[in-house]
Formats: sequence, structure tokens, C-alpha cells
Amino acid sequence: MTNDTAYPQDVAAVILDRWHRIQSGQERGPNPWMDQPPSREALARVVQVCYQASLLREESRPVTFRLILAEPGMFPCDQGPPEGLHCLRFSQTRPFNPLEARRLSPAANFYRSLIGVCLDEKREAPRIWGILHSGLRWLQNVHGGRGRAQTLPPALVLSVTAPGQITIGFGSEVIARAEGGRLLGPSFNVFESVWIRNIFEPVRTELFNLHDQARAKRGATWAPLDPMLVRIVSQHAVKRLISALRGAHHGATIMFLPTAFAQELGDGNRYIDLKYRFNEGEPRNRFRSLVVNIMNRVAELYAGSKETVGWLEYALSNDENLAAFDEAIFEMAYLVAGCAEVDGAVVLTKSFELMGFGGEISGELPGGVAVRRALDLEGDQGEEEFTESVGTRHRSAYRLCLAAPDAMAIVISQDGGARIVRSRDGVVTYWDYASTTSLDV
Repeated sequence: MTNDTAYPQDVAAVILDRWHRIQSGQERGPNPWMDQPPSREALARVVQVCYQASLLREESRPVTFRLILAEPGMFPCDQGPPEGLHCLRFSQTRPFNPLEARRLSPAANFYRSLIGVCLDEKREAPRIWGILHSGLRWLQNVHGGRGRAQTLPPALVLSVTAPGQITIGFGSEVIARAEGGRLLGPSFNVFESVWIRNIFEPVRTELFNLHDQARAKRGATWAPLDPMLVRIVSQHAVKRLISALRGAHHGATIMFLPTAFAQELGDGNRYIDLKYRFNEGEPRNRFRSLVVNIMNRVAELYAGSKETVGWLEYALSNDENLAAFDEAIFEMAYLVAGCAEVDGAVVLTKSFELMGFGGEISGELPGGVAVRRALDLEGDQGEEEFTESVGTRHRSAYRLCLAAPDAMAIVISQDGGARIVRSRDGVVTYWDYASTTSLDV
């Protein structure tokens, strides 16, 4: 990424293009948050300041912050976290420049606050009007978790996460990322793809069979369940796992293998040598049991209801049993993350059965793997990359996914980057994990 006018202008063009497309697609009248777009030059100035500030340090710490471009009068004055936004205006606006952003970054803690920025009367120069305190609930969209996630208003939000790294979005929607000298397209939630739903469909069927058995034994009056509940609970568990792995700053490989394939792991396996294998039994299946317990408890709590119940009821419930199950899933994520700190891969089945860790992927598997970075949710579009640009951890996961097409890998770099990997039509393909930030709480 270069520190001249070309790059900020390019980012500003992407922002304006998205801004106009959102406006033109509205059916219920103008959106007050996106009524009058700034000029390209004004947006370029905001981007340039963010980039320059990202290269500075505040008392030996990297400068990180979130910024929201919106008039302070748009925010209610009587709200605050955990669900609302606490708007604190300065008595006088401040110039928005790299040094001022650096000075304010400790007060506007990345995880809890945003720097409020607006444009001057001529809509040319950015000015800092104050601090918008959000609290931590917005992170549930990134790290997973039960409860009501906070949604930011659809104003322009820039997140400075590391030197030269900026995430651009409207509210909680990411539209582009700047990283390593490249302007990248939007991240996307790969867990919303059709292919990943198809991979785990047999698991959901198995879980619902177990739930139906419990329903038959304990009470036919249980409320019907939304089929999406299992999928969303599982997604949030994986988000928590990825968050925990990133927080370790160690790098990790998590392999999800077909159940039959994983059960064949043992001495002399030609794909992967699992150094620390767990005994077969309930402890290995704890995640599956927790999900079934959640399904049963939600259905029981709403017994007699003819309407389906699911994630919303689970997320908003104050039931102590559900809170305990949720905490247990959280602890499972940290258990797996701890196993991943030992050299080698952690191996789970697609039913989330924890087989073991310290897996050494065979070096005898075919090398010279062609790899594509997916450019869309389903991987229909992609660009080929050279494997020389990544380390042994990534290349090993690529080889195993090619040798075992039904496998899926999550590979975490030491810098926090995460990739979801699988073989698609005989070509190893990876998706950058959708996330607002690679930082960790």
C-alpha cells in the first residue's frame, strides 16, 4: 500500500459506488444515514488519515480504532450499551488528522467505542465531534455467542486493525478491506454457503433424530423446533473456536473429517498420524450432547406452543440451564484451542467429535497442490495462488484436503488470519474467514 493520493481515491470510489447502489435499491424512501454522500475527495481524506494513523504507535502500542462518519445529531442522547449507543460530544470539534487519531485511540477503545467524525459546513474537511460508546455486544457477530447482538446504524464505519490494514463497511456490513498493499473485496460469511450446509446436513439430521428420541420419551407437548437452530448454534461455536485460536497468536490447524474416515485414524494411517488420541465415549462427543441438550431445553421451555421456536428464543432466554449449556460450548471452544497450541492438527469429525490433537499430516501426500482463493460465497469464482507464499501449516492442510475431498480445514496464521479450506471439483479452494477484525478481546 502506498502513501500517495491514488490509493485513498480508489478506496473512496469503492465506498461511493456501494453508497449509490444502496441508495438506488431502497424502496421505503431515503435513508437518513446515507442521504447525501460526501465527495470523493472528502472520503479520500478520511481514508488517508486512517492509513497514516495506522502506521503510528501510541506509547509502543499499535494504533487501532473504529471510526463512524455520521452527524452527532443522528444519535439519541438517552441511550447506551449494552443495546444502544452512548453519544458523547465534545464542546468543540477537533481536526481529524493522524496525530489526533493516535491521541484519541486509547480513549476510544477499539472494542468498546468509535471515534465520531463528520464533515465541516462545506462538506470537505473531516472533523472529530466526539466518542460513540458501543460496548462489546457488536462482537457477537464476529466471535459468536448467545444474547442480542448489537447492530450499528448503516453509516460508514472504518476499522483500523493493524499497520496498513483497514476494514470498510456500512454499519456491520463489510464492503472492502485494505491489507498488504491490496484493496480486497468484501469478506463473506462462508458458513452461509450452500456447500457448507450440504457438508454438515447429515450431522443436523443426526442431532434432530436424537432430539426426537428425547421428545418421544419426555413429552409430546414440546414446542416444534426451527431447523435453523442447530445450524446457528454450530456456527457460533465455530466462531468462538476461531476467536480463541486467534487470541492464542500461535497458529493452528483444525481438521473436520468424515466420521468413518476419522475413526480409522491410528498407527500407520497414510493421511495423518494422530499423536494424542482420545478414548471413544461420551467425553469425545460432548459438543453433540450439548447441542441436543439445548434443543431439548428450548422445546421444553415453550411446551404447548404450536409455533416453531429457535435461535431467537434461545438467545433471549434467561433460563439458567440454557446459560450453562452456552457456557459449556464456550469452554469446549477453549479446550480445542488449547489442544491446537501443541504442534500438529486438531482432528474432529463433522459431528464435532473430538478425536485428538498433535496430528502430523503425511509428507508423502501429493505435493505441488494448485490452490484457489474463492472470490464468492460458493467458490464459483476464484484466483489461483502459489503455495510458496504460505508456510508448512497451510500446505499440509491443502495436501490433506486434496487427498480427502470430504475433509474441511480451518487454518489460522500466527497473525490471526483464518482460512476455511476444502477441495472443490478437484481443486483446493480456500475462503478468507469473514470478520470485522483480526484483533482479539
